[in-house]
Amino acid sequence: MMVRRRGTVRMRLAVWYAGALATMLLLFAGGVYAFARQGLGAYVSQQLGEDYSAIEKMAREDPGELAELEEHGVAGIFRVDEGDRLLFETAEWRRLGIDDMLRKIRTDGELTVQAEDGRPFRARVRSFDGTGMRIAVAVDVEPVMQALRQLGIVLLVAFPVTVALSVLGGYVLAGRLLSPVAAMAAKARQITAERLSERLPIENRHDEFGQLAHVFNHTLARLEDSFERLRRFTSDASHELRTPLTAIRSVGEVALREGNDAVVYREAIGSMLEEVDRLTRLVESLLFLTRADAGTSMLAVEPLDVATLAKDAVEHLRPLAEERSQTIAFDDSGIDGSNDRPIVAADRVTLRHALINLLDNAIKYSPAGSAIGVSVSGDATGVAVIAVTDQGPGIPPPEHQRIFERFYRIDKARSHEAGGIGLGLSIAKWAVEANGGRIELHSEPGRGATFRIVLCRTT
Repeated sequence: MMVRRRGTVRMRLAVWYAGALATMLLLFAGGVYAFARQGLGAYVSQQLGEDYSAIEKMAREDPGELAELEEHGVAGIFRVDEGDRLLFETAEWRRLGIDDMLRKIRTDGELTVQAEDGRPFRARVRSFDGTGMRIAVAVDVEPVMQALRQLGIVLLVAFPVTVALSVLGGYVLAGRLLSPVAAMAAKARQITAERLSERLPIENRHDEFGQLAHVFNHTLARLEDSFERLRRFTSDASHELRTPLTAIRSVGEVALREGNDAVVYREAIGSMLEEVDRLTRLVESLLFLTRADAGTSMLAVEPLDVATLAKDAVEHLRPLAEERSQTIAFDDSGIDGSNDRPIVAADRVTLRHALINLLDNAIKYSPAGSAIGVSVSGDATGVAVIAVTDQGPGIPPPEHQRIFERFYRIDKARSHEAGGIGLGLSIAKWAVEANGGRIELHSEPGRGATFRIVLCRTT
């Protein structure tokens, strides 16, 4: 089966340009020819009318002086009859043998006839009312026909030449027009996964090709950022996975060297279980984020009482806070009225996961004996807010956006001591945004941090 291949865009543009120009030229040439023909025909009719008027005037006033019209060139070719009697005819009329025209013209009118030598003439014949006098006037239209023929030849010759030049010119212009595309294509061939920092050239930022290149450059920038985050994520995940595995191996090797002491084995097994627990939480977090990125996490959206959800999360983590001699204060006094419970449409599991991550983060980074605050508020503006406030070291303003990146830590040594893996805030941010909300951070170094979950209320 043969597949019909289309030409290049450049050739198609040239052909379309030539076709459009040829159509316009054809219409223009036809209009010029028709206009010229009509104009010349009107000129001939005007000439006939002027000759006839002069002859008619002389025939009415003094028919015997009709010869003077020929002598002075007032009227060119004519004949005047009165009944069957010839009053006057010009020598040119006799020479051309135009007498036959009178036989062809049965009634008064105007038509084109040929003389004996084949030359075309336009003749007009009219009779005087009640006098029996008849006037026949003729005008040579050979010059007019010659002019029309010459005009037609010029148009016929100029048309194909113009179309051919238009094809050539259109091809050249299309090449210049598409040169930015060729430059972009050549540059795009050089861009690989290792060279995503390069960008397509932009000749004119304001035309369509410049805007197209600008969009592609933005796409390349996003791809570069995605690849960079993927490389960083892979590197950080490998490091985080290697750390507990190395710890487990080290503890096992030490226990084997220490002999058969049951106490040593028990301590070694306990340390290994702690690392396994940390490794399990890391794998679960990675699996959660992977499903979130793939869009396979199914949300069971239902009406949720924000205050009840927050209180449940506080009670879940209260024992962990008590181990560090911390207190968690729950406050729902910000709700407008006892009957105005802040209800949101969200997935209970993911939203609870986000809140627990924020609370766990606050417990980890707050000093022993400190107080952690959890408040719930809702008002007539249509939002419900859950705020988690800690007394930790705080977060510098330049780090407010990066703190939600995966595996990002301000103080890596302190994070490892606290048992963090750098994924809790990333998971919390995704979970809140998946439920149509947002996380806000208010913090200054040395003054703790407040994370606010802002959700749209349904009632």
